[in-house]
Amino acid sequence: MNILITNDDGVFAPGLWAAVEALEGIGRVVVVAPDREQSGVGGSVTLNNPVRAKQVVPTVEGTLTWAVEGTPADSVILALESLVKDVDLVVAGINMGANLGEDVLISGTVGAALQGYTRGIPSIALSLASLRPTGFQAAALVLQQLAIQAKEGLIPAGVLLNVNVPPVPVDQLQGLDVTRLARRTYADTVRPGDDGKNGYYWITRTRPAWDMQQGTDVWAVRSRRVSVTPLHTNLTAADAMAGLAGLSQRLNDGLKPAAKPATAS
Repeated sequence: MNILITNDDGVFAPGLWAAVEALEGIGRVVVVAPDREQSGVGGSVTLNNPVRAKQVVPTVEGTLTWAVEGTPADSVILALESLVKDVDLVVAGINMGANLGEDVLISGTVGAALQGYTRGIPSIALSLASLRPTGFQAAALVLQQLAIQAKEGLIPAGVLLNVNVPPVPVDQLQGLDVTRLARRTYADTVRPGDDGKNGYYWITRTRPAWDMQQGTDVWAVRSRRVSVTPLHTNLTAADAMAGLAGLSQRLNDGLKPAAKPATAS
């Protein structure tokens, strides 16, 4: 089994190497990751500049490792299309900080895994729901078990799993749930500033108020449970389509060419 590991925290982030150690005995592991932190870039791809990659000395000896001057998505594209052959599983992580609810839309971790998913490869985005160095043992064990399931063919091709692990020791985990994304209510705020040369704006986020209903990813993590959310790329709001029928008719009527005035004979 050939496993590609990437992240958005940078090629030397400790969570990435915890993932490498967890998967060493399951398959051949190759690392292709950004050369610096790329959190919050989502699935962005570099199109207007060349993308450079170089081999670097791995933290875990014997692991083929590439550092990419680009985004997490760039790293996976480069890996799957050029640097690595016959990948059976794409892993993005272990990320420092949760990727829950609607934040998956801007997550570099999820954006990286998405590139495997769109190519029909089972892909896992795995995050530790903490920004503090609480240890990766629980997250590494969860990843190891998921990889074993993938190796046995129990994770279908073309599946993207967004996994969040609460920051507690293994013996304090309360189980695992298959969940849906939670909704959040907070707004991005903008703080202006001036460095003496030019004005600037600093985008910050207020503390979120999360939907805490049972069955959501946030509820699971807050309950010390591992959250596994299957994601797909179809963002169509199917439930809203019927309600937009009237709007559709009005738009069609408005787009009809105006009748030409009759000409005098």
